[in-house]
Amino acid sequence: MSVSETGSTPMTGAEDEAREEPSLKRAIGPWLLLLFIVGDILGTGVYALTGKVAKEVGGAVWLPFLCAFVVAILTAFSYLELVTKYPKAGGAAVYVHKAFGIHFLTFLVCFAVMCSGLTSASSAAIAFAGNLSKAAGLSWQSGGVALLLCALGFMLLVAGINFRGVGESVKVNVLLTLVELTGLLIIIAIGLWAIGQGKGDAATLTDLRVKDGANPFTAVTAATALAFFAMVGFEDSVNMAEETMDPVKIFPKMMLIGLTITGVIYVLVAIASVTLVEPSELGEGETPLLKVVEAGAPGFPIAIFAVISMFAVANSALINMLMASRLLYGMAYESVLPRTLGIVHRTRRTPWVAIVFTTLLAFGLIYFADLTSLGGTTSLLLLVVFTIVNIAVLVLRRSPVDHDHFKAPTIIPIIGALLCGYLASPLSQRAASDYVVAGWLLLVGMGLWVLHFIGTRFISRDRHTPEDVTHLGGHPDELPRQRKSRPYS
Repeated sequence: MSVSETGSTPMTGAEDEAREEPSLKRAIGPWLLLLFIVGDILGTGVYALTGKVAKEVGGAVWLPFLCAFVVAILTAFSYLELVTKYPKAGGAAVYVHKAFGIHFLTFLVCFAVMCSGLTSASSAAIAFAGNLSKAAGLSWQSGGVALLLCALGFMLLVAGINFRGVGESVKVNVLLTLVELTGLLIIIAIGLWAIGQGKGDAATLTDLRVKDGANPFTAVTAATALAFFAMVGFEDSVNMAEETMDPVKIFPKMMLIGLTITGVIYVLVAIASVTLVEPSELGEGETPLLKVVEAGAPGFPIAIFAVISMFAVANSALINMLMASRLLYGMAYESVLPRTLGIVHRTRRTPWVAIVFTTLLAFGLIYFADLTSLGGTTSLLLLVVFTIVNIAVLVLRRSPVDHDHFKAPTIIPIIGALLCGYLASPLSQRAASDYVVAGWLLLVGMGLWVLHFIGTRFISRDRHTPEDVTHLGGHPDELPRQRKSRPYS
């Protein structure tokens, strides 16, 4: 996760050695990249939150998904300019540091992305428990003890898989994407078939319902802020730049096609859902799409679709927890967080301290937050990151590179920054719980940063000795290398 600038400081021997390490293999072609992008976007958002969005705006649930798609496309243009300009892994943290060079801001962006992974995985755990209860024919109540214990148990299982070091390759992601996509196509097919049979009420699609004290504009923007959770994931693909064949050429086309495919699918799923199920009923519980199947095709084996939904949200949880623990490990590696978080297990070779820490945070999120606030917090954190990235594009226009790259029209990142900033602000009528959850998570991160700062500046400037590392539970050879340069430099 190094964010080095060429020529910024003389390279140390360790950095010279790192530069001589083999580069990543470029094995991802255009179609694999497309499936990776589609698979990363599909998942918990639409499977679990369609009903929550319907609860905000009634039958016009397709409108917030459409608005979220527009905001995502605008931000994608900024990511495309940056990934083709700097085709390296690292994502938002790289771009923000190159643009502003403020270590604490880079840290906050990194930690916000990590926290978005935790909130996304926690919402997936709750959705998994809800789908499991349906698949098994159980009657767990939303917010009940059984649902909570199942969600916590699922997260513990994810932590165990993470600890064993099970990585997700792109080819496996193809299979997972096809399963997730199949579930959504089933919903669309059932909706079209049911409407053709005269079932459902298409007039519901124009029924925009607002809560007391709200108006149509604020209702749609509040729902869009929540629906945006379903569109995130495309930004993860930029981390595959070093493993993509000719990223400058294929990234723009594949990312825009991938976003368009998922946007169309989400709007069609939303239309099918509210046509067949009353919006207020759709908003109850954690399994809205199962209600659509039951209403549109009563003879369809509900357990099969429940298993598909479980598979989709389980994949989201695993990918996000893998990302969160590795990102925490990376920040420890770069000496931005306490090095204890960077200790790896002596046999499994996985960052077990980071895994334990992120799992405990996820436990707290599952216990204290509900599905709506978790989805809202995920979109809030990423909307803040996207606002900064859209600004970074404009700042980095002053730093040209020596190769051709994609360039977005200047007006697009400006509009993208304004829209993302608006949707992240209280002006969008976002729920207060989103800010509370995000605030507590960032306070945890800043607390860790302060502890590390005090420890390195005032307590000890020396490295851990091998004896210290062993005492901390790791192996002397397994502590991340301490760089001589500044964090993120």
